[in-house]
Amino acid sequence: MDPDHEPHLPGEEYRGPATLRVGDDYLAVSIRLSARFEPVEGRFRWAGRTTPDEGLRSRVGAGLREGRLTIPGAPETTVRLSEPDPWGGVRLSGTGTPPWFH
Repeated sequence: MDPDHEPHLPGEEYRGPATLRVGDDYLAVSIRLSARFEPVEGRFRWAGRTTPDEGLRSRVGAGLREGRLTIPGAPETTVRLSEPDPWGGVRLSGTGTPPWFH
């Protein structure tokens, strides 16, 4: 890949509905994610947050750090979960092809 040329992003952001699988549970969430290409690493990094969700916030507060994210029309992908923000949302992050690019 040409290091001076970033790949075209089909949509650098996604806002909308998603399903987050944590263990055997499927949670309907609303998310906002953005992506950037890291040329040195040769891969995408993407991150964002859920809207406030008390059930998810409680699970993350109890130590949950990984889930599976599905955006409508795209395959399920692994997502890392971080501490809840002051407004009740949970930070999401991942590497590789952003889930809304499919």
